[in-house]
Amino acid sequence: MPIEIVFETHSWSQDNDRGIATGWLPGSLSDRGRRLAVELGERRRKDGLAAVFTSDLTRAVETASLAFAGTDIPILHDWRLRECDYGDNNGLRAIQLHRSRFEHLDKPYPRGESWRQAVHRVGRFLGDLPLRWSDSRVLVIGHVATRWAFDHLINNVSLEELVDADFGWREGWEYRLT
Repeated sequence: MPIEIVFETHSWSQDNDRGIATGWLPGSLSDRGRRLAVELGERRRKDGLAAVFTSDLTRAVETASLAFAGTDIPILHDWRLRECDYGDNNGLRAIQLHRSRFEHLDKPYPRGESWRQAVHRVGRFLGDLPLRWSDSRVLVIGHVATRWAFDHLINNVSLEELVDADFGWREGWEYRLT
């Protein structure tokens, strides 16, 4: 049975304001981010969601908590939905980090992981989803690595193409896992 997946990025963080690539650091939402999280909830609360899955990093957890406060929709935290682990480069200026993104497609960041490893990690989440959520519509709140994994593993977009493309933020992406 198919699963409809709606993907939303975590809301705007204080690190986004400062141009920092947070990676596996927790990060916190900015005032703007908290407003955007509430708007996400207004967009998605009546979307027929069976569950919300979120990365366990603070900025994603805050997004889900604000968006779905006061609802009966279960919010489930999963570490596999985290951003790529930039290792020693967690917290580096984003412009500096992303200059060498292609170099780390297969080569892990120092004491971190590669983009391909991050996508594989998110793939394990996708593999487990049908065990409980078949024939459901779920929302996933995550990061760039989460979206790349969905684009690569569900829509067959090459990682080489994704690593070179602009992220192109928007209000949600929809996927169908069969």
